Amino acid sequence: MNIGVSKLMLCALVLSIVSCSQSKKTDYQEKPIVVTVQHPRMNNSAKNITVSGNIEGNVTVRLGFLVAGRINFIAVQEGEMIQAGQLLASVDPTSYLQAKEIADANYNQMHDDYMRITQLYEKKSIAESEYIKISNGLKAAKAQQALQIKNLHDTKLNAPISGILLKKGVEVGEIIGQGLQLFAISDISQVKVQCYVPASELQSFSIGNKVSVYVASLDSVYKGTVVEIGTLADAATRTFPVKILVENHSMLLRPGMTAEISLGTHKEKEICLVPAESILRDANNAPYVFIADTLTHKAFKMLVSVGNIFEDKIEITEGLNSNHLVITSGQHKLDNGSAILIK
Repeated sequence: MNIGVSKLMLCALVLSIVSCSQSKKTDYQEKPIVVTVQHPRMNNSAKNITVSGNIEGNVTVRLGFLVAGRINFIAVQEGEMIQAGQLLASVDPTSYLQAKEIADANYNQMHDDYMRITQLYEKKSIAESEYIKISNGLKAAKAQQALQIKNLHDTKLNAPISGILLKKGVEVGEIIGQGLQLFAISDISQVKVQCYVPASELQSFSIGNKVSVYVASLDSVYKGTVVEIGTLADAATRTFPVKILVENHSMLLRPGMTAEISLGTHKEKEICLVPAESILRDANNAPYVFIADTLTHKAFKMLVSVGNIFEDKIEITEGLNSNHLVITSGQHKLDNGSAILIK
């Protein structure tokens, strides 16, 4: 009898210990984390339009030789600054020099014949047809001489504008044909940024608008002016081309760089702001906040999209509205579904 009672007492003691252990464990797991919360602040802000664009030279010319031949000299390399009138390259002039000498000799001979025939014609010693023939021959010889002078001159290629050499498409020793585009020069004392604006935003752009141009590769902001607005939409994107002129006194802006164009408008939009410290980032660097659920007293993770920074507040462009309760302190201790106690 005593043995049975002892066993019963031992079982009761074990159950009591297990029950207390489970109770303590449950109490520990469900212990809420103290947090503070606030609703997002909704503000009215001037609406900005932001589009991406590419920088190009204000004026770009593509050059080639007007005569064929072998390249015997190149004076510049890609990326070098060039002055108007500077020699870029030349073609071996030997054959053109010889052609000019032949043309000169032919012209001189025709000129001598013309002078002699003219004297005879004035004395009525030859027929008028002979005089006309020699006159036309002299004109042809003179034209041929002028052509060969031009061809000889065209064996040298000079820059028509000052700028930067964007392209050099030939090397010394290569045989080139007439009219091939071998060099490209761009005037970058001013540059143009070409961007494409959606049809819904085009009405905000007009000639003379002042815009901000941010160039990420230089981490610099430039002032620009809208100088061209296209009237024909791109067939694929249904956007309109717009060009912005930017002064490039430092010559740091180069064709091919990308830029972000921002235009302030008179329209206002409602923006959603939360304290900067409430924004967290996950392992993929995606921004998120914790939202307090007052019915379950739990915190839930919500992915958001962020926009501009306003002092100690960050704009939320997607993910929140004014009804949400954003956790602004204690959020670093939370997991998705954590129990919370709102202070």
